[in-house]
Amino acid sequence: METRDGVRLDAHIYQPDAPGRFPVLLMRQPYGRRIASTICYAHPTWYAARGYIVVLQDVRGRGTSAGRFRLFADDIDDGADSIAWAAGLPASNGTVGMYGFSYQGSNQLLAAAGGDPALKAVAPAMIGWDLRTDWAYENDAFCLAAGLGWATQIAAENARLAGDEAAFQELFAASRAMPLHEAVPARPAFMERNRGYTHYFDWIDHPDDCDYWRAISPSASAAYLEASGPPMLFIGGWYDPHLSGTLAAYRRVASAGIVPAKLIVGPWAHFPWGQKLGAVDFGPEAITPVDALQVRWFDRWLKNIDNGVEHDSVVTLFDMGSREWRQFDHWPSHQDHLFLGGGGHAALDIREGCLTPQLGAGGADRIVHDPWRPVPTIGGTFGSPPGPIDRGAIDARPDVLTFTTAPLIEDLTLAGSVGVTLFVDSDAASFDIACTLSRVTPSGQALPLTDGYRHLTKGPEGGSIEIPMRATCITLANGERLRLSVAGASFPAYPVNPGMGQNPTQARQIDAQIVTIAIAYGAPCPSVLMIPVLP
Repeated sequence: METRDGVRLDAHIYQPDAPGRFPVLLMRQPYGRRIASTICYAHPTWYAARGYIVVLQDVRGRGTSAGRFRLFADDIDDGADSIAWAAGLPASNGTVGMYGFSYQGSNQLLAAAGGDPALKAVAPAMIGWDLRTDWAYENDAFCLAAGLGWATQIAAENARLAGDEAAFQELFAASRAMPLHEAVPARPAFMERNRGYTHYFDWIDHPDDCDYWRAISPSASAAYLEASGPPMLFIGGWYDPHLSGTLAAYRRVASAGIVPAKLIVGPWAHFPWGQKLGAVDFGPEAITPVDALQVRWFDRWLKNIDNGVEHDSVVTLFDMGSREWRQFDHWPSHQDHLFLGGGGHAALDIREGCLTPQLGAGGADRIVHDPWRPVPTIGGTFGSPPGPIDRGAIDARPDVLTFTTAPLIEDLTLAGSVGVTLFVDSDAASFDIACTLSRVTPSGQALPLTDGYRHLTKGPEGGSIEIPMRATCITLANGERLRLSVAGASFPAYPVNPGMGQNPTQARQIDAQIVTIAIAYGAPCPSVLMIPVLP
């Protein structure tokens, strides 16, 4: 096909082996259409066998499509043009749906913002909503390992398509062993040398509120999408780095109550979507139901089959404790409080720091962040591998504070958003706070459930800060415990804060300072963990 400005876009088309007219499912790929996102979804022939024409298209400047690739920048107009073209294909019934995850999820919403009426339903999975706040950064902290890793992959493909073998080989080699310990860790030399192939410096150098981010973020079209967008089936994973974006998009659309919107969140990382992750086998119920759910979704909106989709639960969450799916008629919002407490020794003795329903006596604990040996990332959202991996050895470090509940005397189900309010002080001009909420088994394993991170500039002494954490859903069994771990780093998930007020993406390794961080708790500084206990 050709776009409105005359650029050729190429696609593979899979058709049902049957006569008649069929709806079209469109996926727009930046990784080459042959991959078809089969790391998560059934092959397009599976969907074709269920009565759909499936179009796998290379976006502008990728695969064999013509033009210059600009990350997300052309996906509104090109997406709308592609929808109109797909609707007019031979054997099409004139209706189009879109599916795909990550880039292919976000560009569905960008395409929907183009307003072509042939688009009747979408199924965006694991998406960025505001590309700065829920993809590139988290609470002003740049997502270093994920951001640099993905930028390297994108740059390598740009170099390959340009026929630049030397650049491709350098980028490929870097992707196998990412150099994160150079003079300016967030600006490695290999990326500087290949600046012309990457968006990386756009992401670390553009200010937070500027036209660059608005032009590539679906959230900029929120008013249109929530009022006039197609029905939306949102899909997320508890350990997916884009979970916050997926939930933000769902809640914005659902809160308006105009466009049909549903949400499913499984016990998955970004990919694959199976029953085993980290150290846990979540059982056969965790094997992805997404393909079947999408066919049911598209059957309703593209084929007008009265299959009861409107009456299905609005929110479906996988309980990582009971290992079953839970149904809700809205995003669960109830929260309880657990107050932090201790005796000043929680950095050295994991038995001392506590989480209790009652506010205790005042006190404080301190950790010393040493940039020579920053607290490493393990498991959780950004670990490699991600997921529920025992972090007991990390919690035992003297630069990590731990606050743990008593063993539960009855089962406790959490479902929804998690957050922390900390009364914090530091001797440095800037510092970071890394929080991890873990499930502690009777054998002592500390398996991450959710995490949150924040980059801070020193404010008034003794002030409180809020750290949003990712949502979760789990039933904790009798005898298990919850643990909140607090540290001054999570490297390489985020760059090490130099402690001098400087942006960590610009900081030189040699300038990094030792930073002392104090966490106060009890009256009159009630540091508290907010957990989504089901009533």
